[in-house]
Amino acid sequence: MHEVGIIQNAVAMALQTARESGAIRVHRVRLRVGTMSGVVPDALRFAFDLVCQGTAAEGAELEIEEVPAACWCAACAAEFVCEDYINECPRCHAVSGELRRGRELELATVEVS
Repeated sequence: MHEVGIIQNAVAMALQTARESGAIRVHRVRLRVGTMSGVVPDALRFAFDLVCQGTAAEGAELEIEEVPAACWCAACAAEFVCEDYINECPRCHAVSGELRRGRELELATVEVS
């Protein structure tokens, strides 16, 4: 389960942000996770409380923004929601392999005090 390592890194970055800001507590961590990132949000949630135990982030809230995948159709010059890497445009039925969104995995915000 690589989600544990991902959460360990996210919590470490949140704790570093708190230290650099002169804060003593981390209250909330918000991640942006694309549906095509290969990361399971429920596994992140499960690991979060365990990783935070005994740190300034203990008791913090994990907020996950799931980013839907979107492909680009060159023929229509438009984005469309997709479920895989190769998809058919719903407008013109051209095949698109250009994924524009959905691979995100980023620490978006950290709330500290």
